[in-house]
Amino acid sequence: MSEAEKPGGTGGGTPPVQEWPLWEVFIRSKQGLDHKHCGSLHATDAKQAIQMARDVYTRRNEGVSIWVVPSAAITASDPGDRESFVDPMADKIFRHPTFYDLPDELKHM
Repeated sequence: MSEAEKPGGTGGGTPPVQEWPLWEVFIRSKQGLDHKHCGSLHATDAKQAIQMARDVYTRRNEGVSIWVVPSAAITASDPGDRESFVDPMADKIFRHPTFYDLPDELKHM
């Protein structure tokens, strides 16, 4: 097999894994719950990312829904800027409903 015919070779086939885009994987474990980030993987496109996420992260029927998002599409705050994002909220206690008890019938809150 020539170098061009090998997976990841230069023959115009599938690019090497190192060049595949990075995807973030989110799984919803039950209906009504939030999707939770469970990891990252490299895949050539969204369809392959879903298939790979299913194979890697839901082998034991852990999820009911899978989201994949290109890592390049995520914009995150800098942890060093925490004070400007979080601290201004501390003086607005009305945003934190900690002053009453939730009934036992309410799950997942």
